[in-house]
Amino acid sequence: MNIHPRSLDFLRDVDVRLSVELGRTHLTLREVLTLGPESLVVLDRMTDELLDVMVNGKPIAKGEVIAHNGRFGLRIVEMTGHESDGGAEGGGHAGGHAGGHAGGHAGGETGDAVLPDPAASDAE
Repeated sequence: MNIHPRSLDFLRDVDVRLSVELGRTHLTLREVLTLGPESLVVLDRMTDELLDVMVNGKPIAKGEVIAHNGRFGLRIVEMTGHESDGGAEGGGHAGGHAGGHAGGHAGGETGDAVLPDPAASDAE
């Protein structure tokens, strides 16, 4: 089946969930029940490793956390899952994540895409 990109233009406004996985760990139920304020949970990812960026649970990119106007942001460093690179590893969504909706963007001076602030749309 050969689908032309223009025939899929109507899908461009469909909301998807973009999430960033910080890391994962395995805990017993006993360990989970002992969690409370000041608890420390160490994840499997090193601080200098790129984070997994997923759309609806499917890995699409690797990125790094940045600060943007007092909020967490994400700089995409590399795209994954393209046919030319043999695909990305699959996997669930078991670690911590920060979510948002993909949408239009306004370019910054450095060429970074800045997605709309979800808090700003809630205030309208």
